[in-house]
Amino acid sequence: MEKRIVLNFPAESTQKPVIYDIVKKFDVVTNILKANVKGDQGGRMVVELEADADRIRKAIKYIESCGIEVSTLGSKIQWNGDLCTDCGTCTSSCLSGALTIQAPDWKLKFNPDKCVACKLCLKACPLHLFSMDVFG
Repeated sequence: MEKRIVLNFPAESTQKPVIYDIVKKFDVVTNILKANVKGDQGGRMVVELEADADRIRKAIKYIESCGIEVSTLGSKIQWNGDLCTDCGTCTSSCLSGALTIQAPDWKLKFNPDKCVACKLCLKACPLHLFSMDVFG
């Protein structure tokens, strides 16, 4: 079974070897899809876990016991490109590279295959053209 989760680290929890621990203690294969964590400030990490459902459940319970908020990544971003002014503001918040704007046309491009649904574009877009399509 595979499950994608978002880890929200408070500053006081960044020094704990949580990813190492879930691999070692619970035999859960982990793939870090995106990470922006600073030791003194906290941050977010998108992780894909692979194991049987019981080991994943135990690993998530352990992560939460370390003071880290866990949410399931079961959604995707929708973009209303018809109303977009191609200002590019959202591209600076998109760490996965799903949002780009380049010469020669300077048109915003959205690649949903690269999107990890971190929701940063929802806050960054001044016209609020991004929304979350939540599923299962």
